[in-house]
Amino acid sequence: MLKITIGQYYHANSFIHRLDARMKLLCTIIFITVLFFVGNFLGYALAAVYLAIVIMASKVPPKYLFRGLRAILFIIVFTTFLNVFFTQGEDILFAIGPVQITLQGLLNAARMATRLVMLIVGSSILTLTTTPIQLTDAIEFSLKPFKKIGVPAHEIAMMMTIALRFIPTLIEEMDKIMKAQMARGADFDTGGLIKKAKSLVPLLVPLFISSFRRADDLALAMEARCYRGDVGRTRMKQMKLAMRDYKALAVMTIFVALIFALEYLARIWGIW
Repeated sequence: MLKITIGQYYHANSFIHRLDARMKLLCTIIFITVLFFVGNFLGYALAAVYLAIVIMASKVPPKYLFRGLRAILFIIVFTTFLNVFFTQGEDILFAIGPVQITLQGLLNAARMATRLVMLIVGSSILTLTTTPIQLTDAIEFSLKPFKKIGVPAHEIAMMMTIALRFIPTLIEEMDKIMKAQMARGADFDTGGLIKKAKSLVPLLVPLFISSFRRADDLALAMEARCYRGDVGRTRMKQMKLAMRDYKALAVMTIFVALIFALEYLARIWGIW
């Protein structure tokens, strides 16, 4: 759990760091959406190349970025298992009784695993290269059109940013509590699934108490600084789109066009 990178900020002087937070949020949403339209491995290869270019431009160490995948390794393995053994197909590769492994199941498993990895890495780049304040402003700007129908855009943006920001803090707090419990004789590794679940009770209770205490301290700190939401709120740094932001949008547009072109060609040529 200490390897989770979502919610953390990596300080660096890179092209991606200097982009406007609104543009990074828009490009991330487009990238995630496009991944769900990719159905062949040529498209995933192109998405991997695009992601590699973004990682190099962000100057975030790949080891630091990809270590966040350890936290979702179980989800990736479980999703792969479901697709391999429960996807029906005509090309049966292996069968024992009712259990069958088909070529279509293996292809679907590979697609799903690749998509999950790219989703996590793409989302991590956004939070690693954007400060919480910038991310809050970007989310609030994106939700501004909904304010006309009574949606509290600023409050929603603030809650989402605080939730992202406190993910690594809560994980660090959980690690401290776990080490303290292990020093008192708690065992979190041995036994079956039910025993392991019961052993988490002395970990979860103090973690919840610490979370509520931290939330109360944060609320008091915000009130002490006269925080009143977006009523009469001003910003020291105004968000302005620069030429580099339009260049990033142009690169994203070219990427989306190439993805849909590959999808069209793959359907014509029958490529997996």
